[in-house]
Amino acid sequence: MSLETLPTGPNPEAITRIVLERHPETVAATSMGVVFFSLDETHWPNFATMVTTDEHDDGTPSNLTARPGVFRLNIGVGRSTFERLVGSQPNTDYAAFDIVLPHPVGLLTSAPTLRPRSRESAEPAPRPGASA
Repeated sequence: MSLETLPTGPNPEAITRIVLERHPETVAATSMGVVFFSLDETHWPNFATMVTTDEHDDGTPSNLTARPGVFRLNIGVGRSTFERLVGSQPNTDYAAFDIVLPHPVGLLTSAPTLRPRSRESAEPAPRPGASA
């Protein structure tokens, strides 16, 4: 494994704090290396999760555990938004930083990114090969 420079940006604790400050109705629960975000503590699935370990994936596609400080932020989106952001990506590098990826386990309503950077725009970084 090569030594990678992590993108600058918020860590999982900062992201959790930002979500809870901006959306006070949100419930955050942490278990087994995952932070789950929901709008109703009696209703899970969640609208987002943040994963800090590979133990819930099939293999290590995001290579989270071996890279300290790397995490995957999964945002729940509708199918049309998923297609617009992710589309079809053959030979996806699930370990790439700061781009919207298809979910490594194949969840078609989740658009994850690894170690996102801070940016002024709410628009995510484009996927590789997409027009800006």
